[in-house]
Amino acid sequence: MIVIPAVDLMGGAAVRLVRGERDSAEVFSDRPWELIAAMCAEGVERLHLVDLDGAFAGRPVSRAAVERIVGEATAPVQVGGGLRDRAAVEAVLAAGARWAVLGTAAVRDPALVRELCAAFPERIIVAVDARDGWVVVEGWTEASTVRAEDLGRQAAAWGAAALLYTDVARDGTGGGPAVEATAALARAVPVPVIASGGIGSLDHVRALAGAGIAMAVVGRALLEKRFTLAEAVEAARC
Repeated sequence: MIVIPAVDLMGGAAVRLVRGERDSAEVFSDRPWELIAAMCAEGVERLHLVDLDGAFAGRPVSRAAVERIVGEATAPVQVGGGLRDRAAVEAVLAAGARWAVLGTAAVRDPALVRELCAAFPERIIVAVDARDGWVVVEGWTEASTVRAEDLGRQAAAWGAAALLYTDVARDGTGGGPAVEATAALARAVPVPVIASGGIGSLDHVRALAGAGIAMAVVGRALLEKRFTLAEAVEAARC
């Protein structure tokens, strides 16, 4: 399993939220590009970068920071947050992002995401952000009437490069990932599923790897130094 460190941007700083709640933001660095540089120096295989301001605003906000981080990173980067139209996706890919991550757009404008998957093969990741099995949108602030597995199947049919599955109730808590739900989604679709949310220990990493999950995003646990990236990579091999 590939371990993907995450850096979330808010107000120009690297922060972590709990369950996606804006008021829970904890700042870890006001120089996020330095965090990325340190992760790259450790030999990370890929990185996850989110423009949280963009996710809440519904459009990219942290353009300058995203472009700087993507431009300086020596590992491929997947970027999400506020990517709701073709121009925004084209801009982030042109800036050097390997993958664009779209969540709300996949529910609000599925035709657009289908077109983007065709226009940019293997470069569009669809975020399946769920609470109690139902997809949430608009920076996780609104519930939809779409089931997580239904969106996953649809995105796979469009040609998405991967699905990013997050149980938002677990995100930022360190209480453990949704192993069973993630594995069920992975069994239901023919594309890789990236686990996200709740990883707080090496045992959590091992549980996802043991369930056959292809990739996992780790955020707060690495920033809080609960374990190192090297330890997480080793655990993911089990």
